[in-house]
Amino acid sequence: MEATCRNAIQIGLPAIAFTEHADHVPRVHPTLRPLDIEGYLAEVERCRALFPRLRILSGVELGEPHRYPVETEAVLAAGPLDRVLGSVHCFEWQGRLMDASQLAGLPVAQVTEAVRAYFRELCALVGSAQPFEVLAHFDYPKRYWPHAEVRYREEDYQEEIRAVLRGGVARQAVLELNTTRGAVPERGLCPGPTILRWWVEEGGQALSFGSDSHEPGKIARGFALAAQLAEAAGFKPNDDPAGFWRP
Repeated sequence: MEATCRNAIQIGLPAIAFTEHADHVPRVHPTLRPLDIEGYLAEVERCRALFPRLRILSGVELGEPHRYPVETEAVLAAGPLDRVLGSVHCFEWQGRLMDASQLAGLPVAQVTEAVRAYFRELCALVGSAQPFEVLAHFDYPKRYWPHAEVRYREEDYQEEIRAVLRGGVARQAVLELNTTRGAVPERGLCPGPTILRWWVEEGGQALSFGSDSHEPGKIARGFALAAQLAEAAGFKPNDDPAGFWRP
């Protein structure tokens, strides 16, 4: 975190949010460790003391909280958080949970239906009572789609995607524009302009930006393009540098 804060200051960011992962899928990722939320919050406070001119927001990204309500409640009870994201990495496929990052292990002929199952899982998340504000990396499977073999088309999933977007609007969620550490837009911009347009058409009123950096040197990569898309869709920066973009 300290190195990330130093880099944020170097590139001129006025604010940063650390939305640490809280995932509970040992059957999918056996080496996954539970989030040390107390240690995390202590490190946030240490960095705030070290960098008083940088606004540092605390936060968490809840992975599949609708599947793990008890574990989620324990994380959220540990202390106040500035940002709470909800996301889906894992979904049910052929009787087991799989992470969308494992799409490469499927036959190409199955990938389309697997992604459809992912969006059904995402719809279950937004329809749940779990208390998250920001819907993170909407079409996460796009990162792992076999682009060299099959074209990824949002239109192929429009019914499922719009159902998720309507659910997000109903719960007054914020849609995250995730740039995947500045990866090429066809793979890394989650979501891209098509889903952003549908978000507006369904009544979406707020956007958040996330680089999903995972390492200090990749903070805010891809934000320039994301900001262009947001402005083209009718969203404007907030006077608060840590605030959401709104129409």
